[in-house]
Amino acid sequence: MQNSADSAVFVPHFHWDREWYEPFQVFRHRLVTALDTVLETAEANPDFRFTVDGQMAAIEDYLEMRPENRGRVAALVARGQLAIGPWLILLDEFLCSGETIVRNLQMGWAAAAGLGGSMPVGYLPDMFGHVAQMPQILARAGIEHAALWRGVPGSVDGHAFRWRAPDGSEVRTEFLFDGYDNGLDVLLVPDQIGRALGEYAEMTAGRWGGDPLLAMAGTDHNAPDPRLAAWLRRASSDERAITIATLDEYIREHVRDEVSAVVTGELRSHVRGNILPGVLSVRLALKQRMAVAERTVDHAERMNALWSRRDDSPFLSLAWHKIIESSAHDSVVGSGTDETSDQVEARLAEAAQTARAVRDAALAEPAARVPSDGHLVANPLPFPRTALAEVDVVAPPEETVLVATSDDGSVHPVQLVSQAPTVLADERMDASQLERVLRRIHRRELFGRLIDHYELTPGSLVFHLAEVPSSGPFDLLILRREVAAAAAAHPGEWRVLTVEEARATALVPVEVPASGLTSFRVAPADTAPGLRTAPATATDRTLANGLVEATVAADGTLDVTGTDGTVLYGVGRLVDGGDRGDSYNYAPPARDVLVSEPAEVTTELLENGPLRSRIRVTRVYEWPAALSSERDVRATRTVPTPVETLVEVRAGEPFVRVSTSFLNQSADHRLRFHVPLPEPVAGSASAGQFAVTERGLTAEGGWGEYPLPTFPASAFVSAGAANVLLDHASEYELVGDGSELAVTLLRAIGSISVNIHPLRDEPAAGEIPAPGAQDLGVRVENRFAVLPSATGWQGANAVALAEDFRNDVLVTRGTAPADGPLPPAATGVRVDGTDVLVSSVRRVTDEDRGAGTELRLVAMSATGSAARVTGAFTEATTVDLLGRPLSTTPVADGLELALGPWEIRTVVVR
Repeated sequence: MQNSADSAVFVPHFHWDREWYEPFQVFRHRLVTALDTVLETAEANPDFRFTVDGQMAAIEDYLEMRPENRGRVAALVARGQLAIGPWLILLDEFLCSGETIVRNLQMGWAAAAGLGGSMPVGYLPDMFGHVAQMPQILARAGIEHAALWRGVPGSVDGHAFRWRAPDGSEVRTEFLFDGYDNGLDVLLVPDQIGRALGEYAEMTAGRWGGDPLLAMAGTDHNAPDPRLAAWLRRASSDERAITIATLDEYIREHVRDEVSAVVTGELRSHVRGNILPGVLSVRLALKQRMAVAERTVDHAERMNALWSRRDDSPFLSLAWHKIIESSAHDSVVGSGTDETSDQVEARLAEAAQTARAVRDAALAEPAARVPSDGHLVANPLPFPRTALAEVDVVAPPEETVLVATSDDGSVHPVQLVSQAPTVLADERMDASQLERVLRRIHRRELFGRLIDHYELTPGSLVFHLAEVPSSGPFDLLILRREVAAAAAAHPGEWRVLTVEEARATALVPVEVPASGLTSFRVAPADTAPGLRTAPATATDRTLANGLVEATVAADGTLDVTGTDGTVLYGVGRLVDGGDRGDSYNYAPPARDVLVSEPAEVTTELLENGPLRSRIRVTRVYEWPAALSSERDVRATRTVPTPVETLVEVRAGEPFVRVSTSFLNQSADHRLRFHVPLPEPVAGSASAGQFAVTERGLTAEGGWGEYPLPTFPASAFVSAGAANVLLDHASEYELVGDGSELAVTLLRAIGSISVNIHPLRDEPAAGEIPAPGAQDLGVRVENRFAVLPSATGWQGANAVALAEDFRNDVLVTRGTAPADGPLPPAATGVRVDGTDVLVSSVRRVTDEDRGAGTELRLVAMSATGSAARVTGAFTEATTVDLLGRPLSTTPVADGLELALGPWEIRTVVVR
């Protein structure tokens, strides 16, 4: 092996943003041309090598247009000239779940296998920082190496380091310290490559040690010049040997494995490159749709695996594929044009719709055993819980009490929260028009309900509708004949009245087994049973349930008291400020105006228990309409903006649910939800991607981007005594020297990038307008929960409660004949353990062992966790993250798992 003074390895490649400042199909047209060039160049020159950006999406997109070239691609892979995989797409690691990262790797690896095999390198060239558990994810897939650019701390002074996950897993990581295009400057003048390479080698010699210089010869959306190999052959000499290789070949054949530098945890330093943290909060709808799609496909997999005889894996794979496509680092981040973001949003919606179809079909099977006057409840979580089911029921007469009866005969109280109108239509028409009314009827359905019976008298036709008819058969042909005769006998004006049985929305407390099913029916009773927990109560300004209390202060903020007596005062202080930045980076105007005091505050008691209590707080703010033309001053014109905050307490829950809603009428601004802390703190912790990551009050800077300490959180964020449970990936910051936690609700901007940015030296892209990112005229909604605890996130049991908060039970009406017996409750797979996250439960099939149920568990603790898995299985196989078996154990009475600190463990039970 020659040293860096006399050798260099060039890695031809491109970086392919699937969609960004142009939509996907425009970029794909360029992609096909680029890969045509790559294939032709490689076939004409056996020494040429090419690395396809670490993502199989580029190959899939290409072969969809050039299916005839599949054999050519496979042949180049077999010859080692083309390095493909391991990812399906280059994702933003912080804006999707840890499970999505795993599925991305699995689908990319499988797609590459179909063309000859994947490059065994976790190539992450352009992500905006990297999650702490990525080394473990790679290592548990059998991948020993990574290569990346952004986020590496200043402590790394060489071209490689050992990247360590919280569990202790490590991967040797190639640090692309000058970016993934560092070799291009050397190639600017082809007949001066030797000289330029010498100057670059001398300038960077301290980083290479005894290893050859790595020159990444590629950039965004362009194939290398077909003459590249010839240029490099001419430039190679006895003084400086030049080799062309794939990235995998460089790592395997040209560098040392022994690396002394170690970096532990996430990579979010600004010191060697922009990490563009503002993408965490721009285009809120994309973050919310990602969370909904991930949650829906997760629920669909669990229901299909546990309660359906039908294997809907093709539909689930389609949903996952669309989610993973959308997780690309220029997709879900929202840094593209409006048309690009519209496509991402639609793709995520389609993923959720596909998954919803699978989920509902799976639940329809057990629902067929539940009477139609009852409801089936499914628990997507692998531990038993008591949850509220919200259902539509027949409204009782006044003074009549409703109760819910479960299959075991237990009786539960019911809370009515709304009642629907009973008159659906009241029309007057000539007798000759009655036939037109009958055309509305489809067999028995009318206005979304079913005709129970009808009354036909001279001059009057009354339809009585019901969700479940109690009368006998209905014959539309007989009705037509009777109406025709009545109309002929009684010409003139008729009244047609359509009424339905009185309906109401009811809340029912349901005890549902782990991953299980139960059912109930609601019926009148003489008296209501008592609650098994303290009721949720309300006054005009206070909600309480014996575990937590929330009081609305005069300024509309909340004073929240936790189970242990911890009080958080002033929760929900809203602070709105200007933003003169872009989709990549927030920037305050030089003369900012912060608005934090409402001009008007009103409260309204909506529900007063006993199962759920709610207060609506409306605060009206005068927010500046936009920035002034000079962009460093907020406009003097203000827009009165009512912000509704729904505060909710449920019986048995130790947290307060909070949701905010407003119609955004202002441009160029950032709105944050503040949680003042009882005393200042020195750091925070947030949960996401299989870990809880601790952070301080500052971020490391030193390059060209101001290091704002805004950070990502997915499941919850914790600071001192405040724990905020989250619905979707969010941005937060500790402000006021650690005295307040601020969670971003909206960041509205109008450009992908701005050329002159006060907190970033280098433009992140072209200065392309993105008016849709202002969210003007959009109703902006956020939901979260506040959990006070003096003992932090672990003492508060935040891991489990965040799962409770994010995953409602699934409720569907039964379809068996009414009045029949309720089927017995059923338990699926149960997992017991403290701080154990179950990331996935799904159906898998092995050619040798047949069908099984795969579970992925994570110890969300620095001390590890003991987990016990029970269910209808007799053996358990531990597999790696690509599903390859590692060991099999017979199981007699539950599976005991000792999970190490932050360990990800995947098992298949049969």
